[in-house]
Amino acid sequence: MSEEPAEQPTEEPSEEPIEEPVNLAPGLAMALAPQEEQEGDARRRRGPDPLAALRAWQPRTRLGRMVASGEVYTYEQALDTGLPVREVEIVDALLPDLTDDVLSVNMIQRMTDSGRRVRFNVLCAVGNGDGYIGLSVCKGKEVASTIRKAIDKAKLNLVTVMRGNGSWESSEGPGTSVPFKVTGHSGSTRVTLMPAPAGKGLVIGDYGRRVLDLAGITDVWSRSAGQTRTTINFARATFNALVELNRTRITEADRTRLNITEGRIIR
Repeated sequence: MSEEPAEQPTEEPSEEPIEEPVNLAPGLAMALAPQEEQEGDARRRRGPDPLAALRAWQPRTRLGRMVASGEVYTYEQALDTGLPVREVEIVDALLPDLTDDVLSVNMIQRMTDSGRRVRFNVLCAVGNGDGYIGLSVCKGKEVASTIRKAIDKAKLNLVTVMRGNGSWESSEGPGTSVPFKVTGHSGSTRVTLMPAPAGKGLVIGDYGRRVLDLAGITDVWSRSAGQTRTTINFARATFNALVELNRTRITEADRTRLNITEGRIIR
């Protein structure tokens, strides 16, 4: 009597767990969070979901793939790589707390052979109120799409803001003003920012105040010249003054004496 061979148990293929990145960009972490946690925010939110673009994001650049994989999870690390930021989703993932402010919307009319042509000129600024600011001007046929384009362009033009205690009346502590006098130009408009002690406030025009508020500067003296009523040039001159701060060479001794910080203050 022949013995039938015993059936050997078949080994089921083991499913290897997918390794998730240890560190994830804060914006991506918010976008990939369970939907139950976001229901409360969705009830208070109006308009489209700002995190929907991050959920469907397919990186197209090297830096974008590094952010999506978790190799880069802060904006400071992205700047240290030396790679250009060419995707808006990178900024949304690394700096989810950016605030946008539409400074001006102008209607431009032009008479052509086919009739009157209407376009819109939008000036927009974005910033996190803690050392990062971006400014852009865009033109388009519709207001909503032009504003969206201006916001995206401003996010790709972010610059770090240098802050310090340059006033002789300032005390020790993190800088809330500019470290030294600096001048920015745009067209015929010239804006000079000067250090002010803590508590003085922003002594500058309305549009310059809104730009400095997004940049994280709370105290400053200012002096302006030229056509200061031009909204775009005044805001641009203020922004260019902040850019000029980064082009100045400063010794380490002066950085310590003036309590200079660049970018965000990591607490």
